[in-house]
Amino acid sequence: MIVEIISVGTEILMGNIINTNAQYLAKRLAHLGFDCHFQTVVGDNPARIKSALDVAYSRADAVIMTGGLGPTKDDLTKEMLMEYFGKRPVVDEQVLNFLEERARARGFEKLSDGMKKQAIVPADSLILYNHHGTAPGCVMERDEKICILLPGPPKEMQPMFEECCELYLNGKRDKIFVSIIIKCVSKFDAPISIVGESPVADRLNELLDGVNPTVATYAKEDGCIVRVTAAAKNHDEALKILEPIVAACKERIGEKYIQYVKEDVD
Repeated sequence: MIVEIISVGTEILMGNIINTNAQYLAKRLAHLGFDCHFQTVVGDNPARIKSALDVAYSRADAVIMTGGLGPTKDDLTKEMLMEYFGKRPVVDEQVLNFLEERARARGFEKLSDGMKKQAIVPADSLILYNHHGTAPGCVMERDEKICILLPGPPKEMQPMFEECCELYLNGKRDKIFVSIIIKCVSKFDAPISIVGESPVADRLNELLDGVNPTVATYAKEDGCIVRVTAAAKNHDEALKILEPIVAACKERIGEKYIQYVKEDVD
């Protein structure tokens, strides 16, 4: 399944905050075994969000969106998505009770309209309760389209993904990705030009054209790394696919220029 990431927030477009959500989600999706070919950032504008969704669903099976779930007027993502998926808005009593209790604990007699808005969720959808904030997320499905909507703050988004979304997505996947990292660095005072990305890539040559596993080089200040990634039904099968290509890479690079070889578990 192909998953696309859409980050909603004018503050991201203007450079006021760094989009760490997309980086986190891309890494988690890769480890879960999903292809992610595109990431998009769009401002808090319903028309532009809809346009981004139209483009995403032309090339992906599912979309993960972050942001736009808060209590302010510019938090419009959920409302726009309910219209997009034809979902009726309903009040989630569990969320409403939680918000009212939280308001009373802070000395407020009643909820503001903005806070009440967070208790409105799409009917006939999977609601993802927020144990680290207030706004719930949700999963909407219709006509073979899937959208997972998560809060924007990373301290809320990351645990919601790990606690709820990974379980949901595990039922949708048919493969996993496993990567082996080869760190190339001179241990014998050889010039950096020997273990830089370009000379290492030259030695690997046609191995870089592989489809499964794939081989890619990345420049580092003290040399480079080679990432060998395989897709398979399970971890053991992936390691079997990786073994001969990793061995070939090591032979071509030269053992004396390799600092370590390890599985990527970040």
